[in-house]
Formats: sequence, C-alpha cells, structure tokens
Amino acid sequence: MKFIALKNSGGVDQLELQTMAVPQPNADEVLIRVYAAGINRPDILQRQGAYPAPADASPILGLEVAGEIIACGEKVKRWQLGDKVCALVNGGGYADYSLAPAAQCLPIPAGFSYVQAAALPETFFTVWHNLFQRAHLTAGESVLIHGGASGIGTAAIQLARAAGAQVFTTAGSAEKCAAISALGAISIHYNEQDFVAVIKEHTQGQGVNVILDMVGGDYIQRNISAAAKEGRIVNIAFLQGSKAQLDFMPLMLKRLTLTGSTLRSQSTATKATIARELEEKVWPQLNNKTIEPVIDSVFPFAQVAAAHMRMESNQHIGKIILTLGE
Repeated sequence: MKFIALKNSGGVDQLELQTMAVPQPNADEVLIRVYAAGINRPDILQRQGAYPAPADASPILGLEVAGEIIACGEKVKRWQLGDKVCALVNGGGYADYSLAPAAQCLPIPAGFSYVQAAALPETFFTVWHNLFQRAHLTAGESVLIHGGASGIGTAAIQLARAAGAQVFTTAGSAEKCAAISALGAISIHYNEQDFVAVIKEHTQGQGVNVILDMVGGDYIQRNISAAAKEGRIVNIAFLQGSKAQLDFMPLMLKRLTLTGSTLRSQSTATKATIARELEEKVWPQLNNKTIEPVIDSVFPFAQVAAAHMRMESNQHIGKIILTLGE
C-alpha cells in the first residue's frame, strides 16, 4: 500500500510517499480501505517533533479516516466486510489502508461523501468529550469557543447550538467572523475587539458558563475573567503556549473549574464511550443534515505537503481533507 512517511521531524519536506505491506487487524480491529483522511493540528505537531505518537500507535500520521471495511478481527461483531465507516484511528490515517479499533468506528451518515465523513471523527470526538462530557454544557447556558473558524470550532458551534446554548466565538479575520456568524454564533474579531469586554457586554457582566480554549498563553487569565460564577474552562491545546503567570484569586471567588484533555492518549474504552454517545445523540442530526461538517479544502493524497501548509497558514475555515482512491 501507499502511505505518507515522516522521514524526520521538521518541515513538510520530511513527508514522503512510500510503500509498505498492508497491515492485518488484531482481534478487536478492522482494516479500512481509506478513501479520505482528515488533517488535524496534532498531525502538524507530530511532524514537527512536538507531539510524538504513543508507543503503541502507528508512526504514520493521520487520526481520522473514512472508507470501506475490508477485513475484521475475530472478536469484531458489529461490523461486516463492505460496511462504509468513518473512524478515529490511533495513527496510520495517511495511507491506502488503515487499522481502527472496531469500537472507534461509526457508520457514515446518510448521504455523506467520504470527504464529509472523514471530517467527523477527530473533531466530533474532541468536541463531544470536552464540551459535554467534561464541561457538561446544557441548554440555556452560554459558551465561548476560541478558534471558531477551525474544524474544531465550526463543529463546536453547531453542537453547542443544537444543545440549546448561546455561542460566542473568536476569530482573526472578517472572513472568518462572517463564516462563524453564518453558523449562528456571535463572532468576536480578536484583532479588533477584546473578547472579555464583548462577553461582559452581552451577558450583562455575568460572563459565560463554559469556555473551550485551544489558544492558551495570555488567554488563560482572560478566560478566567470572561467566565461566569461556577463556570467551566476546558483547554484542548496551547497554540500560544502552555505557560502563563496567573492570578488564581478570581478562580476561587467565582468557584471555577479549570480542566483540559488530549484525546489521543485516552483508552479505547473511553473513546468507545464517546463513539456510543455520538451515535446516539449527534448522528441523527448528521443524518438529517441539521449539522454538517464545514470543509475548507480537499487535497489529493500526493499533495499532503500543500495540505499541511494550508493548515499552518491559519487561513482555513473548517476541515482540510486528503483524498485517496475513489
């Protein structure tokens, strides 16, 4: 099979198309013929040497795929040969064939292309786990989503609105603000507006109940300022750094919860629970098209370097996808 090899940590010049034997599934895995794979920020960090793969994961980049099951391990009960699925994989997505734990597979929603389906797993698993399982966002609450034009952001806006929350998002250009406003969020242009002041204005000084942050840096203190009493702040990345000098007194006075997570290092059992909840609570909305992934751009497999450069430019709105085969 063809796959994208990472020769050494570094720039996009370290990505090279190579061939290797097709892997075979373990007892609880399926083998997927990959037709589309998502590009995610952890792929960029792994390529740069800042986010090494777990010891038991494939060294091949790629955390989400969509395609057709062509082999099943002996303990796999639900899936059959020929089933069309999307899957959260433990690496190995940038390849013609990818292994996935059976419990981390989901059916492709009705009418979805492989490209649309490949935009779902990493993003929706991450958003569901952090907004709903960790932060417990509920109807009638308010949420601030940083990086609103990203794949994570555009999914989080839709899921939060579907749950009945008021949504605020930050973005760095007029084009991005327009795109997230079209999804039903109140957009905040962070190069022109102070998100803390905007939040205070719109919430009569109360702040928001939940904050989903992938920025870090000085946003950490500002998030504490923007949070309402009993608010929950969830960090999922630190694009501006994970270190900051903080005044924690407001955290105590507001009785805030400050938490965070990464998805990749969590157990298959935890990911299986997320998958079950997504299929029960989100997949019906995908099936009826009330929620749809926002696709920024699609690149042929051989143009993976260009796809990485697109993500690193921070100009994208929504997901970046690689196509293989069909």
